Amino acid sequence: MATNSKPVYQRILLKLSGEALQGAEGFGIDASVLDRMAQEVKELVELGIQVGVVIGGGNLFRGAGLAQAGMNRVVGDHMGMLATVMNGLAMRDALHRAYVNARLMSAIPLNGVCDNYSWAEAISLLRNNRVVIFSAGTGNPFFTTDSAACLRGIEIEADVVLKATKVDGVYSADPVTNPDATLFDQMTYQDVLEKELKVMDLAAFTLARDHNLPIRVFNMNKPGALRRVVMGEKEGTLILQIIWSITALYERESLTRHFYSMNIASGFLASYA
Repeated sequence: MATNSKPVYQRILLKLSGEALQGAEGFGIDASVLDRMAQEVKELVELGIQVGVVIGGGNLFRGAGLAQAGMNRVVGDHMGMLATVMNGLAMRDALHRAYVNARLMSAIPLNGVCDNYSWAEAISLLRNNRVVIFSAGTGNPFFTTDSAACLRGIEIEADVVLKATKVDGVYSADPVTNPDATLFDQMTYQDVLEKELKVMDLAAFTLARDHNLPIRVFNMNKPGALRRVVMGEKEGTLILQIIWSITALYERESLTRHFYSMNIASGFLASYA
């Protein structure tokens, strides 16, 4: 496919795992990785793309893991939420050092540390080319940051959720243990469910499916991968409601949210189901 001269997305929700921030350290935050990610986000802003970010907290605390060790699950999840705030603070600082205007919002009140989450304020900031970092998950225990990413993506009417991982996309099997695993270019939500592929937890995935929010899974560790994704180049795996022809695919991705906001997307897409 020829390279597009303009981005195929206007507004994205970038989901970063907490583990990605730890780099080779195994725990915490690797400053060099953080700065590299901030520079890649800066490139998107310079392209005119509106960027929302959700970061996990697994590099610091993970509620489910703490619960398995005997801690109350609600307490563990609250600790996990605070871990995402810590990662958000680090990302905001990295973006500021890269001369990118960024705002950190939290789903739980943390006055003096960051702003409380406000849908209207987030939309206003995005329209003014501010990067908005959403932290503390959904603000409720038992929900993952993948669920938070899909929820915020729907709320801000993002064109797509870009799920940054350590692999090149969605495979038919674990590529680490199975060298014959096949990388999928495109899949439908139903394909993923039928094949029982672990793209996201079920709550997050069905939320995206029910609101027709496309998901693209890609490898953030590949230099330039994020830019290639937003420019419509072949990178990672795209998951959406129906598979369109290659020539129409990228036009569809950028227009879906527009049609949805006009309350006609469901009927429009149903005619092609």
